[in-house]
Amino acid sequence: MRLNAAVALAACLVPAAAIFEDDAYHIDFHHALLGLPKHDATFFQKPYPASKASLLFTISENSTIGVVNPRDGALVWRQAPSPYASGNGLLRSGEDQDTVISAIGDRITAWSSSDGRVVWEATADGAIVQDLEILEQEDGITNVDAKDAIVLVGDGSQGVRRLDGKTGRVKWSYQDASGDVPFQVSSSPTTIYYISLHNTLLGGSKLKVTSLSPITGKKIDQYTLNSDSEIQDHEHILFAGANTAAPLLAWTDKANKVLKFNIIGTKAISTFNVPQSVVEKIVLHAPGRVNSLPHFLVEYRTATGLSAEVYHVDLKKNTISKAYSLPETTGKGTFTVSTSDANVYFTKITTEETTIVSSVSHGILGRWNVKGSPNLAGAYPVHGVSEVVVKTGKPSAVRSAVLFSNGQWALIRNGELAWTRPEFLAGAVSAAWAELPEEETLAHELEVEGHQNVVSAYFHRVQRHIRDLEHFPAWIQNIPKRVLGNLVSKPEESTIDEIQHDTFGFHKLVIVATQGGQLAALDVGSRGKVVWSIDLHQFAPEAVFQSPSVKAFRGYVEIKDSAFKGSLYVNSTTGGLLASKDIPVQPPVASEGQSLISFDLVDGILTGFLGAQSIPEAVWTFDPPAGERIIGYTARPVKDPVASIGTVLGDRRVLYKYLNPNLVLVTTVFDAARTASIYLLDSASGQILHTFSHNDVDISRPIPSTISENWFSYSLTIDSTSAATSRGYHLVVAELFESAIPDDRGPLGAASNASTLQPSAAFGDAAKPHVISQSYHIPQEISHMTVTQTRQGITSRELIVTLAATNSIVGVPRNVIDPRRPIGRDPTPSEAAEGLTRYMPIIPFDPKWHLSHRYDVVGVKEVITSESGLESTSLVFAYGLDMFGTRVAPSFAFDVLGKGFNKVQMLLTVVALFVGVLFVAPLVKRKQINTLWTI
Repeated sequence: MRLNAAVALAACLVPAAAIFEDDAYHIDFHHALLGLPKHDATFFQKPYPASKASLLFTISENSTIGVVNPRDGALVWRQAPSPYASGNGLLRSGEDQDTVISAIGDRITAWSSSDGRVVWEATADGAIVQDLEILEQEDGITNVDAKDAIVLVGDGSQGVRRLDGKTGRVKWSYQDASGDVPFQVSSSPTTIYYISLHNTLLGGSKLKVTSLSPITGKKIDQYTLNSDSEIQDHEHILFAGANTAAPLLAWTDKANKVLKFNIIGTKAISTFNVPQSVVEKIVLHAPGRVNSLPHFLVEYRTATGLSAEVYHVDLKKNTISKAYSLPETTGKGTFTVSTSDANVYFTKITTEETTIVSSVSHGILGRWNVKGSPNLAGAYPVHGVSEVVVKTGKPSAVRSAVLFSNGQWALIRNGELAWTRPEFLAGAVSAAWAELPEEETLAHELEVEGHQNVVSAYFHRVQRHIRDLEHFPAWIQNIPKRVLGNLVSKPEESTIDEIQHDTFGFHKLVIVATQGGQLAALDVGSRGKVVWSIDLHQFAPEAVFQSPSVKAFRGYVEIKDSAFKGSLYVNSTTGGLLASKDIPVQPPVASEGQSLISFDLVDGILTGFLGAQSIPEAVWTFDPPAGERIIGYTARPVKDPVASIGTVLGDRRVLYKYLNPNLVLVTTVFDAARTASIYLLDSASGQILHTFSHNDVDISRPIPSTISENWFSYSLTIDSTSAATSRGYHLVVAELFESAIPDDRGPLGAASNASTLQPSAAFGDAAKPHVISQSYHIPQEISHMTVTQTRQGITSRELIVTLAATNSIVGVPRNVIDPRRPIGRDPTPSEAAEGLTRYMPIIPFDPKWHLSHRYDVVGVKEVITSESGLESTSLVFAYGLDMFGTRVAPSFAFDVLGKGFNKVQMLLTVVALFVGVLFVAPLVKRKQINTLWTI
C-alpha cells in the first residue's frame, strides 16, 4: 500500500527539467545528416585563402548544403532547403575565395565558407537555374575578392546571366528565344560559352554552342555540332567542362561503343572506340582548377571490373590524344581526380586498395591496402573526391571522401577508414519500434496466459518455465558479469546477434524506411548505432519506391508501398527477407481496447471497414460538411494503458475519465472561409462525439494533433485581420470525462451492457463525453506532436512537440496544459492539492523543457515514443532529415537508482556492519552473563 502511494505521488511531480545536464550527450543521440552527396558538387576547399586545412563541401541529392570536417566527419555547418524548393541543387566555389555559391530552384545564394552565413541572395524571377559556374578569369570587371557567377536559367525566361560576386547584382543577361533546352555554361579567358540542346525532326539532339562576350553578354558566334545520331537525351552527354582546365564536350552513343570529344570553341569532333566489349557505365574525370594541365581520365565500368584511359588535350593545336591505358581489374570501384600545383593525379579506389597515378605516366606512385569495416561490409565505392599530398614531386598521402553503395559516406585516409556517416538515413519517411525476439516471445506468452482460465494458465506457465530451463546454464555463467556490472552502476547487457538487450529496456530497435527504398534498424540505447541496413530494391528490383511504410510485428516488419502490390516481410533482427510461410503465425488473442474496425481516407471521405472479413466492408463513412476537406486524422494508440479510471480531486472525490479505445480525431479545413474544424469520432460507430471550430486560420500551415488516454490536443496558426482575434500560434487541449459531476459515472454508469455501435440510440446524446477544453498562446509553430508512453500508464504523460522554426524538440509537462486550471482566480486549497495552478493564456517554452538541448534537429517528419523496461521512463525517437533519440522521465526516475548512487560504498557499509556485529556480539553476550551474576 505504501509503495502504491509512493508511486502515485511520484507520478504527480512536475519535472524541473526535461533532461539533466549530466545526462546530455549520454542518454541521447543525434545523427545530423545531409543526404547522399552529389558527385559533381562535392569537393575539398579551403574555407578562406589563408587557411592551412581544407574542408569537405557538398550538396546532397535532397539539396541540403553541408560542410564536413575531414578530420573526424563532424558537421561544420549546413543549410537545409526550403520545403517548397524544387529543381536541381548546384554548389560551386572559386579558387582562393571565402564564399561558396549555391543554386536551388530559382534562388542563388552566396554563403560564407567558414560558418555558412548568407553573404547575398538573388532570384531568377521564377525560372529554374540549370547550371552555375564561377568566372575564374580576370577580365577587368571582376572583383578579385569575390569572383562573379555565371548562371544558366530555363523553364521560363531562359538564358545566361552574370552576377556580381560581391552583391549578387545582375551585370548583364542574355535571352535565348530559340526554344532550345539549356544545358550548361563554360568559360575561357575571352569567351563565355552557352551550351544548349537543339532537338531535330528525327528525334535526336544537336549540341549548339553560343559564344558570348564576358564583358557585355552579347552574342559573338554560334555553331552546331553534328551529334543527333548519338545524343537522344541528357544521359548520353558524359561531360561538359566549365573552364580551360577541361574545355571539353564528351558524349557517347546509346550502346556505349564510341566516344566523341569536342574542344569547346571549335567545331572539330574527335572519335575514339571504347576498349571494352560490354560497358555498363562511362564516367569522365577532369580537373576543375584553371591552372591544371588539360588532362582527363575516362572510366569504364563493367559487370566484373574497372578500367580507364587517360587523354591529353593540346589547346594550341586543338587536338585530343590518348596518353595511356590502365588495365582492367576485377571488383567494383571508382576513380577520382586531384590537382597539386598544375599536376593532375588520378586515384583508384576499390574495396581492397587505393592507388595513385599521375596524368603523365601510368606508373603507380602510391598504393595502400584498404582495411575493411563492419559499416561497409558488402558495399563498394560509387563515387568520391580525393585530396593528394605531394612531397618532393611524389604523392605521399591521399584522403578520399567516398560514397559507398550502401549509402555510407566514408573518408579513407591512406587505406585507413577515418569515419563514416550514414547518409542513407536522411529523408526517412516511416519508422516503427521493434521488440527484441525474447521480449516479443515473452509478451505473447503472457498475453495468452492472461486470456485463459486459471487452470489452463497455470499449466501453460509451468510448461513455459520448463522450456526456460535450457537457458539456466548460460544464466549461471552470466552471474559474475551481472554482479560486476551492478557494482559499477552499469545495467545488465547481453549481445544477441549484435543486438543488445538490457535489464531496463533502453536498447530497443527502431526500424526506419527511407524514401529511396533503404531499410535500417537502429539501436536507440547505443546512440543510434545502425545494427543492419538493406536496400529494398534487392527484394523488388523493378519498384520505384515513393513512400514506404513500416509496421512492426513479433519478430518481423511489414513494408508496403504504392510501387508494388502486396507486402514485403523482413526479419526485424537480421534484416533478411521472409517468405509468407516463414512468418510466425500467432494464435489470435483479443486484447482490451482492440477494435475490429479499421478506417482510411477513400476519395476524401473517412470510411470505417470491418476488418475481420476477407473483403473489407464499409460500415460507416464520415463526409465533412460542404466546402470542408479532410487534411488528416489521428487515432488513439492501440497500446495506451490507463493506470486509473478517474481523476482524484483534492477533496477525494473522483471525476471519471471517458475511456473509449475507439477515439479518432479528424481535422478538416474550409479554404474559402479560412476555418478549421476538429471532429472527435467513435471509430466503432462513426458517430461524432464532439466538434471544435476555429476562424481566421492559416490553412497553409500544419495543424498537428495527438490523442491519448482521455485527452487530446492540437495546434494551429491564427492569421486574423480583425482586432477581435489575436494573431499567433494556438495550442488547444481538451479532456474527456463521463460526467461533469464528481463521483458520477454518467448515464452508462449503472448499465451492465452498452452498445459500441449505437451508443446514442440506446441512451441519447447524454452518453457523449463531457469535454473540458482550454486554449493557450505558444511562441512558435508546432509541426508535429505526440505523447510519451510507459508500460503501465502510471507515470504522468508528457506532450512532445516539434518546433520547426528552431529545429528543436520540446517536452511540455501535462499539468502545464491541464484544461482544468482555474481561470481568473487562484486555485483553492483543494485544487492546489491536485497540482493545479492559475490559468495563464500564454505558455512560454521553458528552455529546461527542450529535449534536444543544443542539438539542431533539422527536418523532423515525425516523433514516435515507446515504453521502456522502467515505468518511469519513455523512449523518444524523431526522424526525417535528421535522426534523434532520447529517453524522458516525466515524473522523475522514481523506480531506479541514480547513476551517482555509490553501490560499492553501500556494499562496504553492509560488510562493515556485519563484521561489527560479529565482533560486538560476544562482548554483549559476556556483558549479559556478568550482569546476571551480579544480581
